[in-house]
Amino acid sequence: MKTDSSINAIFEVEQKTKVVCPLFTCGVSAGFPSPAEDHIDRKLDLNELLIQHPVATFFVRVAGESMKDAGINHGDILVVDRSLEAVSGKIVIAIVNGELTVKKIIQDSASCQLVAANPDYPPVEITEDTDFSVWGVVTSVIHQF
Repeated sequence: MKTDSSINAIFEVEQKTKVVCPLFTCGVSAGFPSPAEDHIDRKLDLNELLIQHPVATFFVRVAGESMKDAGINHGDILVVDRSLEAVSGKIVIAIVNGELTVKKIIQDSASCQLVAANPDYPPVEITEDTDFSVWGVVTSVIHQF
C-alpha cells in the first residue's frame, strides 16, 4: 500500500503587484494562426482569476504522484482557499494524523474517505479515531510543461 505526504511546501499569497496579461476573445486554433491583436478583449489580472479570497488563500507545492489522474503532478503548485467549505467531491488539503495530504474528499451521512486520483494509492477511511481536519479547498493547479 502506497502513501505519501503530498505537500512539499506552503506559501502565502503576496499581492503587492498585479500580474496582467491580454485576454483574447477568440479561441486558440491548433491549425492556421489568426491575427491575435484584433481580438484582445481586455486585460486579465491573474490574481483576479486565481485568488478569490486573498487573506484565506495559500499556495502549496505537491510532492508525490497520488493525484496524477486528476491532473495534479509532483512539483505542481496548488491554489488553496481556506475559506471554502469542503463538500464531498472537492479536492482538499487535509491533515491526517499530523501529515498534510491532497486528496478528494468523499463523504455521506455514514462515512468519510480521502481518495487519491491514482489507483496505486488506496482510499484513507476517516474514523472517529483518526486525527483529521480539512486545511483548505484546492481551487486551481499551476504546472509547467
